[in-house]
Amino acid sequence: MTDRYLRNERMLSPDENRSLRSRRVAVVGCGGLGGYIIEMLARLGIGHLSLFDGDVFEESNLNRQLLSLPSVLGKPKALIAAERVKQVNPDVITRAQKVFLDTANATELLEGHDLVMDALDNIDTRFCLQQSCEKLQIPMIFGAIAGWYAQVCTVFPGDRTLDLLYPPGVNKTEETLLGNPSFSPALAASLQVAEALKVLLGRGELLRHRILFADTLTHQYSIIPLRHDTL
Repeated sequence: MTDRYLRNERMLSPDENRSLRSRRVAVVGCGGLGGYIIEMLARLGIGHLSLFDGDVFEESNLNRQLLSLPSVLGKPKALIAAERVKQVNPDVITRAQKVFLDTANATELLEGHDLVMDALDNIDTRFCLQQSCEKLQIPMIFGAIAGWYAQVCTVFPGDRTLDLLYPPGVNKTEETLLGNPSFSPALAASLQVAEALKVLLGRGELLRHRILFADTLTHQYSIIPLRHDTL
């Protein structure tokens, strides 16, 4: 192993570091959350990253999205994300597609991955992601942001945690009401990547059947149980 991952070995064993080279992670959404997630996964040395986003960068993305620059406005987010990975860590194999996930393509796109990172801002697509991950028996890491607030949890096949977070008929995320500053995507993404690493290595205590709610305005951080049998 090169010195690139030397500092990772202060917290991970050499075998654990090497094991990450063979792992396949899909990131669905390459905007606010996704840009930071992709950056951190690449620097950790995840061997294979699949990047999916059907959108292009717009001027309104400049306030918070790591990959958004004036020079890339109008360009596909997924393709710009793949270029960034090549700059950050050329050893990472990337597969980038300008595509929106839906019920027709999600299973095909996600098949063969060890983990899926939810970096979406659309509730309907999130439920599609949860359904496809359950069908394929792939864990997913959920993250959401709105203003001063962030939420993160880990969803294993069969958990159907999103059913507890979003009541029927709700189709708008809180960020449409509260907006998004520069720091909340970075915070949520960091927590998501920490959960991802634990899932991939089988280490630590996961945010499964519970959700971490971070309020940076008051600096209150709560872990709330989420179980169907307690409703």
